[in-house]
Amino acid sequence: MSEKSRQKAKEWVAKAIAFYNQTGQTIALAEFSNSKGPFVKDDMYVFVVNFKGTMLAHGINDKYVGQNFMDVKDASGKKFIQEIIESARSKDSGSVEYEWYNPVTKDDLLKQVYFEKVNDLIFCSGVYHKMWEE
Repeated sequence: MSEKSRQKAKEWVAKAIAFYNQTGQTIALAEFSNSKGPFVKDDMYVFVVNFKGTMLAHGINDKYVGQNFMDVKDASGKKFIQEIIESARSKDSGSVEYEWYNPVTKDDLLKQVYFEKVNDLIFCSGVYHKMWEE
């Protein structure tokens, strides 16, 4: 993950965690899933999963909320949520790269996601890139 992309994603995750700490879980998860709210801008959004792989909030597709993503694969067959969870078990933050549908371009693009663990939740946000960009 480039430093600029990582920083942008970190800022979004930090903003989400601050909101969560201020408002509590119920309000925060609802607001993270509000596609017209402050946690969605263009192709940047926040999503939150638990350690069982359940999507608790998703800024672009509210139909994902409540679904188990543990075995969901990206365009290349990678179980990216499983990788995020495994990484979060051993460290409080990190990044994972995978191919995912970009809601703006409507293409599968490389997505670099930064995550932070807070209690039993994993807060995530990422930046899309063309496959050949660094």
